[in-house]
Amino acid sequence: MKDQTGSAGKYLLIFLKWAVLACVVGTAAGLVGAAFYFALGFVTQVRTDFPVLVLFLPLAGLLIVFLYRAAGIEKSRGTNLVLLAVRSEEKVPFRMAPLIFTGTLLTHLFGGSAGREGAALQLGGSIAAQLGRWFRLDAKDMHIITMCGMSACFAALFGTPIAAAVFSMEVVSVGVMYYAALVPCAIASVLAAQLAGWLGAARTQFTISEIPAVGVIPILQVLLLAALCAAVSILFCAALKGASQAYRRLLPNQYARAAAGGGIVVLLAFLLQTGDYLGAGVPVIQQAMAGQAEPEAFALKIVFTAVTIGAGFKGGEIVPSFFVGATFGCFFGGLIGLSPSFSAALGLVALFCGVTNCPLSSLLMSFELFASSSADAAAAGAAAGSGVFFLLAVAVSYMLSGYFGLYSKQKIIYSKYSPRFINTESI
Repeated sequence: MKDQTGSAGKYLLIFLKWAVLACVVGTAAGLVGAAFYFALGFVTQVRTDFPVLVLFLPLAGLLIVFLYRAAGIEKSRGTNLVLLAVRSEEKVPFRMAPLIFTGTLLTHLFGGSAGREGAALQLGGSIAAQLGRWFRLDAKDMHIITMCGMSACFAALFGTPIAAAVFSMEVVSVGVMYYAALVPCAIASVLAAQLAGWLGAARTQFTISEIPAVGVIPILQVLLLAALCAAVSILFCAALKGASQAYRRLLPNQYARAAAGGGIVVLLAFLLQTGDYLGAGVPVIQQAMAGQAEPEAFALKIVFTAVTIGAGFKGGEIVPSFFVGATFGCFFGGLIGLSPSFSAALGLVALFCGVTNCPLSSLLMSFELFASSSADAAAAGAAAGSGVFFLLAVAVSYMLSGYFGLYSKQKIIYSKYSPRFINTESI
């Protein structure tokens, strides 16, 4: 009994330590995340009001490269560095925070096709790592506090604390969950999301309609859509990797890559005469959730994003993956008889799972992102049953997307096809 009492006391002290640290990280990440949210909204509105700004995207690319070089980071590994820091002795420098903050704002202000979660993960990871150094945490605790920061900033920006808490534990090593970080990640995520909300940051949420009742035909339709989304997720990851390799092979100089990438985006926007594919593209995602999407939208967003990210512009790939999944799901789901609105939601979640290899986070995100547009009892029952469809979509996409992923330093610890240890990196 004495040993058990001692153990209980030890566990309580550990809990209190991480509760306090999580509150510190959650507060810091919530404040920074809210500031980034409003700054991103401001530059997006400016670009929308003044479309001519896209002409200066090549100059913005040159400035981003200059800022990183001036800070002593010539080869920015971005989110991959944060993932490495969770499972190795790699250190995340604090100067990454202002760099990714500024670089992402410049990318969005001038029309680069990128998201914001890359900035969230890097901001949260670098802030938390610096706090860990100030608190003189050991190497293992540094891994936990880094995940804590990733979750907190992700939650602050997206308003999805449940998915954010799990995502940072799931994304680093596929097949292994870092449950030791559950309490700090949960506390920090909830606190950061609440704080950002109190400051006025709106949570990301979409309304969907015409959710079918669970049955054989709808299940078969969902399975087909999920399988195709897995294929599109492979295409998305391959395009991003291929563009990056092509830039490096053809243009070894970073400045030349940034200028060329910005110029290509400007040319594409001019030829298409639309700004739909610039920035994150949230308005197009909302249109897809309303059941409206152009057949070619998903393919064009892949091209714009690959050209932008491959050239070295900053931001992230997850919101563009939302765009690709939602528009593809809306279009193809309508062809096979599903509600375009509901299939857009399925496509978004399935593609997110395919590119991140995070099925649990994807399923949790589906519950936080989507709301039914009807309040009657029948619609409520259908909405409750939609969890079955999201579960199937996530499971199928996870398996059929293979070992492709957005992050090259993401470890695939166990095979997707058999209970076998493989320990390889994402393709």
